[in-house]
Amino acid sequence: MKAAIVREHGGPEVLRIEDVPDPEPGPGEVAVAVRACAINHLDLWVRRGIAGAGFHLPRIGGADIAGEVHALGEGVDDIALGTAVMVAPGVSCGRCERCVAGLDHLCARYAILGEGVDGGLAERVVVPRANLVPKPARLDWTDAAALSLPWLTAWHMLTARAALRGGETILVHAAGSGVSSAGIQIARFLGARVIATAGSDAKLERARQIGADETINYRTEDFVARVRTLTEKRGADVVLEHVGGETFERSLRCLARAGRVVTCGATTGARAAIDLQHIFFKSQSILGSTMGSKAEFHQLVRLYDRGIFTPIVDRVLPLAGIRDAHEALEGREVFGKVVLTP
Repeated sequence: MKAAIVREHGGPEVLRIEDVPDPEPGPGEVAVAVRACAINHLDLWVRRGIAGAGFHLPRIGGADIAGEVHALGEGVDDIALGTAVMVAPGVSCGRCERCVAGLDHLCARYAILGEGVDGGLAERVVVPRANLVPKPARLDWTDAAALSLPWLTAWHMLTARAALRGGETILVHAAGSGVSSAGIQIARFLGARVIATAGSDAKLERARQIGADETINYRTEDFVARVRTLTEKRGADVVLEHVGGETFERSLRCLARAGRVVTCGATTGARAAIDLQHIFFKSQSILGSTMGSKAEFHQLVRLYDRGIFTPIVDRVLPLAGIRDAHEALEGREVFGKVVLTP
């Protein structure tokens, strides 16, 4: 089969389309014929390499997968060949205390497709049967692939970690990213007032179209001062963070008393200064969040099927355009998702 593969860390030039052996499903596994697969910043990190992170190469990237059941491994008898499916992006052992409690994303053996195990930037991918969810008929392949890792991440951040409530105000950074474009819609669904930041007026207009109440161009405005003005000096109840070094300290200064910053990444660097006095005097919280459970993924798919959320697809490229896809995401040219089709 054809696959986009990373054999060494570096720039987009290290990405190659190669012929590799077809993966065969083992016991409890299913082979999926990939119809669409979106990329995330995770794909950029796997390609670049990160100091201290053990990305084992070679690796086929891609966590956001939609396709059809192609082959069944031993013991899988409850799903038919040809079934249209979406793939939950995280793989766990399924046996430990956290897995059986429905907290599989906290499993010590947790791996993300395209990072710890091979993903869907290929013609076929093998995944555990437990990762498959029937694709709603109302979603085409592209939209289904756009509704995976970033939506699961944002849902878990805002519901399970930050416990965002109706009537609260949330500041969402980098509105054009997959996580943030999902977070804007989820926050509106939960009844919150949404303030979104982006680096261009075009992205801010898109943010308003998908539900942002107020927008801030972080290149031309001081977002801390603007948040204070928009909230009459009260501050935001929640800040959705994944930018890191460039924004984190100022995100804390945007918080109201008992406010919460919830973070799932650090795309501009992992080092940030923190004034602890603000944290304890104002009873503020810093919450880490990574991925979400398979049960939460099922919840999201049901909401997609009801038409509550809108997939945001910036562009669709063939698998051979994988370098262009990485360059567009790396250059912050994208609002929403870049989806590739084999």
